[in-house]
Amino acid sequence: MSKVTEVVEELAAPLIQELGLELVEIEYVKEGKSWFLRVYIDKENGVDIEDCGLVSERLSEKLDEIDPIPHNYFLEVSSPGAERPLKKDKDFQMAIGKNVVIKTYEPIDGEKNFEGTLLEFNGQTLKIEVKIKTRKKSIEIPYEKVANARLAVIFS
Repeated sequence: MSKVTEVVEELAAPLIQELGLELVEIEYVKEGKSWFLRVYIDKENGVDIEDCGLVSERLSEKLDEIDPIPHNYFLEVSSPGAERPLKKDKDFQMAIGKNVVIKTYEPIDGEKNFEGTLLEFNGQTLKIEVKIKTRKKSIEIPYEKVANARLAVIFS
């Protein structure tokens, strides 16, 4: 995590929690010539524009006071969306029974990309059910081999 995201997390986490929301992720990225500070928030039934606006306003005030970023940037506060990233243990616990996409650092059973239903997560291993042609198969993935994971939207 970069120094900027660490400082922003220290400022944002208590403010967001105070509002009954969850801090999902913070990104600080350069796109073209512009810098973006993106703060993703969520709550049980999803966030709305008012939640995002309130967090943006309060966080902006805090950032102006401390001024941890030496150049101009755009602050964006939004929902993580339907394909929410899974970063923390509690994210994986919440995703049990849901469709997920998991990418690993190294191949497992010859594959690095998996999509299926997350069946179990015990803090050390993820067990997912994937569909291979017409049959289903359970695969265990060691947690430390997960490069990234997210919820997946299924279109029927």
